[in-house]
Amino acid sequence: MSDLSIVSISAGLGQPSSTRLLADRLAQATLDALPEGKTASVETIELRDLAHDVVNAMLTGFPSGKLPEALDKVTGASGLIAVTPIFTTSYSGLFKSFVDILDKDSLAGKPVLLGATGGTARHSLALEYAVRPLFTYLRTDTVATGVFAATADWAGEGDDVNPLPKRIERAGRELASRLAGGEPAAPAGPFGAVPSFEDMMRDL
Repeated sequence: MSDLSIVSISAGLGQPSSTRLLADRLAQATLDALPEGKTASVETIELRDLAHDVVNAMLTGFPSGKLPEALDKVTGASGLIAVTPIFTTSYSGLFKSFVDILDKDSLAGKPVLLGATGGTARHSLALEYAVRPLFTYLRTDTVATGVFAATADWAGEGDDVNPLPKRIERAGRELASRLAGGEPAAPAGPFGAVPSFEDMMRDL
């Protein structure tokens, strides 16, 4: 039996999707970084499969279908990986609707690793000005390194100058440290633990 449980939330709409690919890579990096003797299970929730149930819950105020089980898994997990595509400079509507259904106190203190995907690197800062504040509002322990992957990043993974593999590895280490009992992220201003300007510009 695993010591820890990780739930990976993917808001990708396609199948397959780069959002799911990034979620899987982040989960594997976290597992690889767990200290010796620590084990974790990973379960991925594809929000596209819950889209109708999410809309119904928004309309009625009551989760139905497969949604209650998904909500229980998210709130009961040791840690979360949350990855959304970026549409019109922000998180997807499906991603936000799912978060809106969660009780506002249900994720307080929970370690969370954030990821996002988009067509071009021009959208990379949306992870910091849109997605991170959402989880700061929920009072999660969001790790400092968020990972944005543009379409070109996947094609250039073998290139030594491509930062994506190293950012995935670093983010995985940070979440693994939280799960293993490491110190929580220290807030840095109104948006929580914000990466350095150098880190954010590296993706542009």
